[in-house]
Amino acid sequence: MKILYIDIDSLRPDHLGCYGYHRNTSPNIDSIAERGVRFENYYATDAPCAPSRSALFSSRYGFHNGVINHGGLEGDKRPIGADRPFNNHHKSYQAWVDILRFKGHHTAMISPFPGRHAAWHVQEGFLETHDTGKHAGETADDVAVQALSWIKERGSQKENWFLYLNFWDPHTPYRTPAHYGNPFVNDPAPAWLTDEIIAQHREGFGPMSALNVPAGKQWEGLPKEINSREDFKKWIDGYDTAIKYVDDHVGQILSMLEEQGILDETMIIISADHGENQGELNIYGDHQTADHITSRIPCIMAGPGIRQGHVDQDMHYQIDCGPTVVELVGGQLRDKWDGVSFLPALTEGTSSGRPYLVVSQAAWSCQRAVRFDNWILIRTYHPGLKDFPELMLFDVDNDPHETNNLAEERLDVVGKGMQLLDAWLYEQMATSDSPLDPMWHVIHEGGPFHTRGTYYKYLEQLRNAGRHEAADRLEQSYRHVVRFEEQGVE
Repeated sequence: MKILYIDIDSLRPDHLGCYGYHRNTSPNIDSIAERGVRFENYYATDAPCAPSRSALFSSRYGFHNGVINHGGLEGDKRPIGADRPFNNHHKSYQAWVDILRFKGHHTAMISPFPGRHAAWHVQEGFLETHDTGKHAGETADDVAVQALSWIKERGSQKENWFLYLNFWDPHTPYRTPAHYGNPFVNDPAPAWLTDEIIAQHREGFGPMSALNVPAGKQWEGLPKEINSREDFKKWIDGYDTAIKYVDDHVGQILSMLEEQGILDETMIIISADHGENQGELNIYGDHQTADHITSRIPCIMAGPGIRQGHVDQDMHYQIDCGPTVVELVGGQLRDKWDGVSFLPALTEGTSSGRPYLVVSQAAWSCQRAVRFDNWILIRTYHPGLKDFPELMLFDVDNDPHETNNLAEERLDVVGKGMQLLDAWLYEQMATSDSPLDPMWHVIHEGGPFHTRGTYYKYLEQLRNAGRHEAADRLEQSYRHVVRFEEQGVE
């Protein structure tokens, strides 16, 4: 079997047509969903980029592999230690891509990610890797030209292969070429973000909030602040246009597979490293939380032996993908993996999900959240300069954009969520190679990497802007962590 894994950075599922989006952003991706399985509740264990892909390729929680931050000690994979073998072949820690290699698949990666994050460990098991060379500044053209060449030159050979592709366009700054235009100029923006909510956001604070949207070399017409629904439409047009631009290139790849006569024998996986908050929790165009929006990602699988047109409602982690693929090709799972196979959901449409999930973030804030029933309970240990209470509870079925925090109203649900989070933590500590919770090590280092050492400077900025009420709230939220912040570096 040939396997093509397309990883589209910062792609949230609810901006795809097959997940119910009102804009036509993804006709080619939608066509894959029509002939395969679409997973409705599929989450990254650890966000953002480096923790997520480290978890994906190791099939281990960041709690166990050690990568939960973008810098500091917890930005590197944890050493195995005294039990490290000569190599990991057929051993407990073996990466699932390496197992594919030993099962006869030629394994290849086209992505700048390992170099961008110095995350060389994700290359384990790949026989060849191609860096597209622009440090994640690539557009879909840069990636597709290498992918099309690879498929044409090697993909049609009789051998089995696994090809991992990495598109970046939906990651800020949105940089779709100007000549592409705006395909959504006449389409309304999502209706949930009202002028009233925007006004509340402008009273808030934090990186990438309504007053500080991401900057850089961007697509034409993007606003520098979100002042109104009109600004939000311009902003979301940039994001959705980037998705549509990638989808066009996914279509090119599908056409090449068909041209080479191998489309029907190729398993195609569409997913992402994390989602992208677009106003949720007052974060625009970034992935700074362990919430429903940042942590939930698309997962679409189609190919030989996979059910057609099936929608799986169970809860799964993205670390479950590797074990599923390994089992599909007849490989053996490894006992140090946290991921579990959901192969029956792919081939038979039968339930094989988890009763609840725990997701984490430590690069922009320090949070863990538990996703259970129709709820997500988010616990904030370090706010990362954001306007967050310690506990947030959202009904994701009725309030997917997290506008109404029910933590104080539904203490019964909070209690259940805290019990599940505590049980998960107990299980991870009991099975960890380290006696330390890596989240607390990040906090003791000075907090999440991207906001470390900036508290006093940001507080002064708020005061100088006359935003004393916001500054007071920031001081209150930092009352438990400021002594660790003082240990951070500027």
